[in-house]
Amino acid sequence: MSAVRISLGACLAAMLPGLAGCLFVPVTTHRAVQTQNRNLSELTRAQSVELATLRTHARTKEDQLLQAERTLAQMEEELGITRHQLGGLRREREHLHEQFEGLAGHLGRVPPEVSQQLTELSERFPSLQFDASTGLSKFDTDILFDSGEAVLKPEAEEVLAELARVLNSPEAKPLRVLVAGHTDNQRIAGRPVREQFPTNLHLSTARAHAVAGVLRTRGMEESRVGVAGFGPHQPIAPNATPEDRRKNRRVELFVLAPQVPIVGWTETIPSVYR
Repeated sequence: MSAVRISLGACLAAMLPGLAGCLFVPVTTHRAVQTQNRNLSELTRAQSVELATLRTHARTKEDQLLQAERTLAQMEEELGITRHQLGGLRREREHLHEQFEGLAGHLGRVPPEVSQQLTELSERFPSLQFDASTGLSKFDTDILFDSGEAVLKPEAEEVLAELARVLNSPEAKPLRVLVAGHTDNQRIAGRPVREQFPTNLHLSTARAHAVAGVLRTRGMEESRVGVAGFGPHQPIAPNATPEDRRKNRRVELFVLAPQVPIVGWTETIPSVYR
């Protein structure tokens, strides 16, 4: 029995040094380990939150990418339609340009005999200008009318009678004449004149009528003559000086081939007046 106690005591004595190494950890070391453990736990939670955020962001970006791809596909489809429309507009523009060139050709297509006679007439009467390339004849209204008047001067009768003679020639019979009146921008002076012509537009139209009236009385058919008044709205000079204003006071005669479409002459635009 004594021997057994001695053995147990010896064993315990042998175990004590080992037990002491396991149970007694320095406090500072234990606290440092705990702090490190907490830090690692917090870092793990933060990384988990960040990972979840990144996954959400990735899904958002993926949705945006899909939407962008759908939008791009739609834009490519619309672009294809737009290109097709643009091609159609270009073809239409080219067609209209060809028509315009054709009409411009008709506008200047005054028969050579008529063009020659009008050129000779403009050489005889300096107040008349004639442009063979467009068929435009232009008068200074100071030669035709007194200021604020729409009654032709006596000396205007001769040149208009000669003009009517050319326009009544067999070569000119198919042609039409559009008479357009223009004024400067000065206000019509004097109440009596303003009562008769309230504005320059009225005055310019009345002067165009006066010139057209002479052509008709000299034998031109009424159906071949049209009139228009533009007042001061189509100046060819700035209206800054008396000379500029004189240039703007004018009556123009456009000699037109029958193919040229003119609004109001129904037979020239059958596609409109039908």
